[in-house]
Amino acid sequence: MNRVIVGAHYGLRDWLVQRITAVVMALTTIVIAYGIWSASPFTYGVWKSVFAIWWMWLSVSLFSLSVMLHAWIGVRDILMDYVKPTGIRLTLEVLFFLTLVYYTIWAMRILWRL
Repeated sequence: MNRVIVGAHYGLRDWLVQRITAVVMALTTIVIAYGIWSASPFTYGVWKSVFAIWWMWLSVSLFSLSVMLHAWIGVRDILMDYVKPTGIRLTLEVLFFLTLVYYTIWAMRILWRL
């Protein structure tokens, strides 16, 4: 039996990261949705006071990082499966990764200013 050796070996680790980040995003979405629906006029002052709570700020920061990791793994896997020319695939992966890093930093800056 001839085995094809590949260099990736991401399998289980990426599968776990996808599941964990999905749970973090789902729980944070539920908490924020509850906060928005339970606040009776929802103003900027209420929004700012919500993020004054350290655990809320931390959960939304983890949400941002989870979105980045989740999207990176998903798009990287799609590119590895469907874009066969290595140069094009690598260029797209780098561009997408840099875009994700930029958006994550942007989200963190917004959170830290509140």
